[in-house]
Amino acid sequence: MLRAVIFDFDGVIVDTEMLHLKAFNIALADYKIEISKEQYYKEMLGLSDSDLFKTIVAKNFPTSGEEKLNELLEQKKAAFGDLMKTECRVISGVREFLDMLKAEKIPMAICSGALLDEIKTILQANGLGGYFEVIVSAEEVKRGKPFADGFLLTLRKLNEIMRPKILAAHCVVIEDSHWGLIAAQKAGMKTIAVTNSYEEKELSIADKITDSLSKIKLKDLRKLCK
Repeated sequence: MLRAVIFDFDGVIVDTEMLHLKAFNIALADYKIEISKEQYYKEMLGLSDSDLFKTIVAKNFPTSGEEKLNELLEQKKAAFGDLMKTECRVISGVREFLDMLKAEKIPMAICSGALLDEIKTILQANGLGGYFEVIVSAEEVKRGKPFADGFLLTLRKLNEIMRPKILAAHCVVIEDSHWGLIAAQKAGMKTIAVTNSYEEKELSIADKITDSLSKIKLKDLRKLCK
């Protein structure tokens, strides 16, 4: 039985992955450090800002850990804030998919490694603020994807407002990275991968793979949760 659909945010709802990379590199520019697109997609996409910068700090600033981490986080947040005002767009097919779920009264949630202010700002700017019952962001979990913590918290929050109780197996998670798919499957949820960030072969662990949410119908979601 299909009871809820949980979305990743960056790379699933909005096309922001390259904006995040640009903002990371703006924050690192003063230190002559640059993350390549290849490195970002291979090693870092799906990580929270904090987890990504921790790897950078450990390698390049071993004696000034927490201070440097906080400095980089603030610089990246400011850079991304500027970029999302002018360069952020909703991915094709998403709005229609959300409308389909809303018409069927299927609860929707977001579980993301992005910051809550960023998520809310982008949703409101694009007229998507009213679709989601629950938003779980990077600030709310100590361990990001591929750990299941975020998805388990999302389910717990949904069950605070939904009756009867929703089971993990009755949730479909939509992700664009293998880190997110691993986390969702660890939480016991069904998964759909969209090939917005990675090729199909890199998302093969998903229960279903698509190149656009416009191709996913209600019957596909229900079939996953039988």
